[in-house]
Amino acid sequence: MKHLDIDATLDSARILVCCGSGGVGKTTTAAALALRAAERGRRTVVLTIDPARRLAQSMGLSELDNTPLRVVGVDDSQGGSLDAMMLDMKRTFDEIVLTHAEPSKAQAILANPFYQALSSSFAGTQEYMAMEKLGQLQASGDYDLVVVDTPPTRSALDFLDAPQRLTTFLDGRMIRLLLAPAKAGGKAYLKVVSAGFNVFTGVLTKIIGAGVLQDVSQFVAALETMFGGFRERAQATYDLLKAPGTAFVVVAAPERDALREAAYFVERLAAERMPLAGLVVNRVHRSAVTSLTPETSLAAAQSLEQSGGSPLAAAVLRLHADRVQLAGREQRLEQRFVSAHPDVPVVEVAALPGDVHDLAGLRAVGADLAGGSQALSA
Repeated sequence: MKHLDIDATLDSARILVCCGSGGVGKTTTAAALALRAAERGRRTVVLTIDPARRLAQSMGLSELDNTPLRVVGVDDSQGGSLDAMMLDMKRTFDEIVLTHAEPSKAQAILANPFYQALSSSFAGTQEYMAMEKLGQLQASGDYDLVVVDTPPTRSALDFLDAPQRLTTFLDGRMIRLLLAPAKAGGKAYLKVVSAGFNVFTGVLTKIIGAGVLQDVSQFVAALETMFGGFRERAQATYDLLKAPGTAFVVVAAPERDALREAAYFVERLAAERMPLAGLVVNRVHRSAVTSLTPETSLAAAQSLEQSGGSPLAAAVLRLHADRVQLAGREQRLEQRFVSAHPDVPVVEVAALPGDVHDLAGLRAVGADLAGGSQALSA
């Protein structure tokens, strides 16, 4: 098994993207990696796209918003620093409009009902805004490393499709049709459109209402001058994700479903030719006494119980047997993944007795990541 050298990755990467299914400790892993990078001397920001509050809590912050906040308590003796933030989809979209549109058009866009719905909940907007925010952070020059904590689902990789989806949307026939009334202007438009377009707008009006159709047309007209910039920035960020200095880390638990999801992520990244650093297998159970087999331990426990020996000793022996059996199952599942993906570097992180909720806990996770077990190679 190839070993994932976490410290080498943290010291060389400019962008580190953590992805994985839900419930595997991905957010904690992203925070631990960001903290370790900061304390190794890098100016680091961690961006979460996951709306859960775990990242803020683990860093001692009451909440995160769309502006990077400095994390207090980080060892800055090596010259590093750590900021944290959570993507606010609508605020990011608003900032883009205010930055790239003329003042009069910007206000028209922001006040448009269709824009307000689009910027808050339209499918794909979150992924595109994540691309925008990542590009902004990288271009600012304020950070040596941007760590991205993606949503805990397969849609975590949807942002890879953002440039293509945006181009398809902007170049689509629907957009061109919706732009026609605004371009032609008022009654003149009615004289030049074809009967076919009249039928088309008539059907749309019946389905979504005349007011909504007007909002959409006005929104598209106001936003038209920004389309090229949207496309160019999305493509630039996509190219940045494929460039040297970017690394993807897939996080999984040593469970069948989680490792199956990890395999999907690994294969998708390979198909997109994205730079995969490796796999973090989180919450691995280890046993310090490997010479005492489960069979021997259970036999000893049974003997103690039958002879009236110490109940506590018997319970410890049974607990040890359960732990070794669990560790064995996890190792077999991990070995199956390694056999299917022999070129993917792997590092293990031990299961903790409780949740990580402070910087000390994140440091411990980071230390384990950096010195993680190579049990499968033994």
